[in-house]
Amino acid sequence: MRRFRDRVKRGAPSAIRGPHIIDISHVIQLAVAPVFLLTAVATLITALNSRLGRIVDRRRAVQDGRLNRSDTQAMQADSELRLLSRRAQLIYFAILAAVIAALLVCLVVAGAFLGALLSVDLAEVVAVFFILAMFALIGCLGLFLREVFLAVASGGHIIR
Repeated sequence: MRRFRDRVKRGAPSAIRGPHIIDISHVIQLAVAPVFLLTAVATLITALNSRLGRIVDRRRAVQDGRLNRSDTQAMQADSELRLLSRRAQLIYFAILAAVIAALLVCLVVAGAFLGALLSVDLAEVVAVFFILAMFALIGCLGLFLREVFLAVASGGHIIR
């Protein structure tokens, strides 16, 4: 035991003093998959943001054109505005779920590195963060699918 303490005091490499470069490089290898997932979520957020922009533009156009219409056309415009509002709400919550998923994926990567650097077993915490990220992503995709369904159905398309 005394020799071990002497080596630690002299600066000899030791697993007890800190993480090995091999441990850190292994964590980097394991962090690649969540980083690709993070890229996919960011791309999804971009697509959702684009859809939200189109909905907002359409809502402005309908509101501007609503003033010069007959009562029947104004009622149709009101109906379309309600639908656009619902679609915007769905997209907003889809973006929220995607951002939560992205933050949880970031916590997965940070947890993996903290576990390696501090020599602490954070496997269960990292697994829980990853599972929560997947649930958030599933929620995001479900909301996105619902919004797409409303957009297609409102255009007079028949969905079989």
